[in-house]
Amino acid sequence: MPDDLVPLLLVGFGETVYMVVLSTIVSLVLGLPLGVALVVTEPGHILPAARINKTLGAIVNITRSFPTIILIVVLLPLSRLLVGTSLGASAAVVPLSIGSAPFLARIIENSLKEIDRGKIEAAVAMGASPIEIIYKVMIPECLASLTLGITMAIIMITGFTATAGAIGAGGLGSLAVRFGYQRYRTDVMLATVFVLVVLVQTVQWGGDMIARRINKNRHTLS
Repeated sequence: MPDDLVPLLLVGFGETVYMVVLSTIVSLVLGLPLGVALVVTEPGHILPAARINKTLGAIVNITRSFPTIILIVVLLPLSRLLVGTSLGASAAVVPLSIGSAPFLARIIENSLKEIDRGKIEAAVAMGASPIEIIYKVMIPECLASLTLGITMAIIMITGFTATAGAIGAGGLGSLAVRFGYQRYRTDVMLATVFVLVVLVQTVQWGGDMIARRINKNRHTLS
C-alpha cells in the first residue's frame, strides 16, 4: 500500500463527512418547513391556500430540474458571498444545501401524505391549532417514514458531494478525480469507491435501525 493512500483517504473522508453533515442540517432547516407547507396548504387541508401551494410546488420543481453540477456552478457566487470563497468544502455546503432542500421537501411531503386523514380531522374536531396538529399529530405519526426519507436524502447528498468534488469542493470526489483519474492511480480510485460504499451502507443501516425502533416503540405504546 502506498504511504500516502491512508492520509489522502482520511482527509477526503473528513471533508466529505463535513459537507454531508452541514448540508443535511441546512437542507432540513429549509426543506422541512417547505415540505410541511406543501401538504397543509393543499385544498381541504388544515391551512388551504391554493396559490401559495402552487407557487411553492413550482419553486420546488424548478430547482429540482437543474442538474446537480449546473446548480453548484450557478450558486458558486452565492458561496463566495456567504463564506468568502468558491472553493473547498465550506463553499460547497451552500449549493449542496439549496440543491438538496427541494428533494428533501418532496420526501417529507410524501411521508406526511401517508397519514390517515381521520386522525387529522379528529385533532381539528378537538380544537387543536394548525401548529399543534403539525407537531403533535402529523410529524409523530410519520416519524419512521421521515427517518427513512432523511436517510435517503443523506445518501443523495453524499452523491452530490462526489459531484461537487469534481469542481474543487474537496472530499472523496475530488480525491478520486485529482489522484485517481488524472494521475492514473487505480489504488486511490478503488479505495475511494470502497470508502463511499461503506459510508452509504452505514448511513442506510443506521436509518433503517432507527426507523424500526420508532415503529417498535409506537406499537408498544399503542
